[in-house]
Amino acid sequence: MLKKEVLRRKDDFTAIYRKGRSIGERYIVFFYRKNDLSYNRTAFLASKKVGNSIVRHSVERNRARRLMKENYRIWKGEIKEGYDMIFIARSTINGQKAFDVGKSMKRALHKAKMFQKR
Repeated sequence: MLKKEVLRRKDDFTAIYRKGRSIGERYIVFFYRKNDLSYNRTAFLASKKVGNSIVRHSVERNRARRLMKENYRIWKGEIKEGYDMIFIARSTINGQKAFDVGKSMKRALHKAKMFQKR
């Protein structure tokens, strides 16, 4: 992912949360908003609720982010351009396979009508 394609500024996150739309799925929550740019900007988040139930580990949070990033990379060419997107991992993502997380992400993207028509 290029640097310009990553959401970083607090103002951008706030605008997406307040003025954007959200879709909840089994393993993720998806926020999106039009950005008037010719490319998409994304963020992949996993809160401290994601992790082992006894001790919350960064290992599980990093794995959750990796699963979401990899699935996004696979579909990147099929997704409409000009949006800011935030993918947030739910605690149910713990121990799931990449395929299952991918199905959840794909359902959220379909509900948001983010895929280009062929």
